[in-house]
Amino acid sequence: MVWTLVVPVKPLALAKSRLARGAGEGARAGLALAFAVDTVAAALACAAVRDVVVVTGDPLVGAELTALGARVVAEPEGPGGLNGALAHGARSVRTGRPDAAVATLNADLPALRPAELARVLDSATEFPRAFLADAAGIGTTLLAAAPGMELAPAFEGHSRARHRGSGAREIGLAGVDSVRRDVDTEEDLRAALALGVGPRTAAAVEASAGAPGAWGGRPVRQGPVGGPRPHEAAAERSVPCAD
Repeated sequence: MVWTLVVPVKPLALAKSRLARGAGEGARAGLALAFAVDTVAAALACAAVRDVVVVTGDPLVGAELTALGARVVAEPEGPGGLNGALAHGARSVRTGRPDAAVATLNADLPALRPAELARVLDSATEFPRAFLADAAGIGTTLLAAAPGMELAPAFEGHSRARHRGSGAREIGLAGVDSVRRDVDTEEDLRAALALGVGPRTAAAVEASAGAPGAWGGRPVRQGPVGGPRPHEAAAERSVPCAD
């Protein structure tokens, strides 16, 4: 099974307000855009992903992500919020392909690895609806609906409990940290940097820190889309070749 991912992106003027303290108000929007670019690039590189639909009302976000190969759908009018935007995105997919397998993915996963995302989506194929909890164990970073199943998103706040209560099965895989690591705070960003972020985020973090390779006293450790994390690459180099 291959999936269409629906990725919601807030207008940059409203995104990632909790990062303004560490990055500064001027850099906050750039970081939010960088997260979305690296997330969508990694998702499009995933073998289990057919295509990506981005739901946004921000023209800059739309232009950047269209250039990567995503399809952009305008945010719906009205008070539906995040869940309304996700439902709208899923409907737009199934209008053309009623039997599509659809999953939502957060736009703030700058350390996302295509192989880890593929494992999560492969696990999701076992259930009519499935979700992956975030690193904090409170929210949700991915919600999947098999063909013929309504997505029924219940994001924001304690969405892990709401999705579980709605009948969706929780995906309990280990070793998929990059799919769980969304970024809302400085602490979240440091954790993502430790995993190894994509190139756009690495550049944005260095620019926002005011000095190359620094964010809160930690070096920026860049992980290319689809490549190993920095510590994994180091481990591979340390293993001797067999004769």
